[in-house]
Amino acid sequence: MSDQQMPELSMQDKVVVVTGAAGGIGAALAGKMASLGARVVISDIDAERAHAVAADLGATLAAGDAATEEGVAALVETVQEEVGPIDAWFANAGVDLGTGLESTEEAWATSWDVNVMAHVRAARLLVPGWVERGEGWFVSTASAAGLLTMIGAPAYSVSKHGAVAFAEWLSVTYRHRGVRVHTVCPQGVQTSMLERAGELQSVLGRDRVLTPEEVADATWEAMQEGRFLVLPHTEVREYYRARAHDTDAWIGGMNRLQQKVESNQ
Repeated sequence: MSDQQMPELSMQDKVVVVTGAAGGIGAALAGKMASLGARVVISDIDAERAHAVAADLGATLAAGDAATEEGVAALVETVQEEVGPIDAWFANAGVDLGTGLESTEEAWATSWDVNVMAHVRAARLLVPGWVERGEGWFVSTASAAGLLTMIGAPAYSVSKHGAVAFAEWLSVTYRHRGVRVHTVCPQGVQTSMLERAGELQSVLGRDRVLTPEEVADATWEAMQEGRFLVLPHTEVREYYRARAHDTDAWIGGMNRLQQKVESNQ
């Protein structure tokens, strides 16, 4: 199906799963989908906050740990048994662990499991059914770090690059069979992750800090238009182009930014 032939997108009565939905971007995405008439299922390891979000939205709460193969499988199975076939999967759960080369093996492993393999494991279970039905949506929350990099956070940067790469592969492989893939790559967003960023808050918010709801609106707009990259901060597109056009110059600029951060510590 070509982009020109794509029918008007409606989420009315679609079964939509959002992981990492206890707050921030995940809760905003869940709220956006609920406002569009979707049958929303939210999941998060923070059960208390997830329960509150589900109650507020009239959504279904389902357990599932995105960090494990068993957890992802349990979530998919629960939703399909209790709610129905899944139409859209928002792979939003993510972690930012470790600092610099001192990041532990555990931090790297968890980052890879949550930020990349959770997406792979969900797609493995969902895509065959979507191909058979000729329709399905996979929306991954990556980060501008997945297109550029993130000062001080190697595990986060590398795993978010992996998330973008997997989403790209998924779209390349299944786009013509009805599977629509989008990857969300914002910079600074008003979330607990930004609050924990310390000195890097000024870096992440150098253009502007968006609300989670603004990110959710940008995501829905991209879904309607069939755009793979969701760039709530439009500046990221130019940074991405500059990185590709002259990688050495871009790395030099980022190194100067690294030095500035170090001088402020």
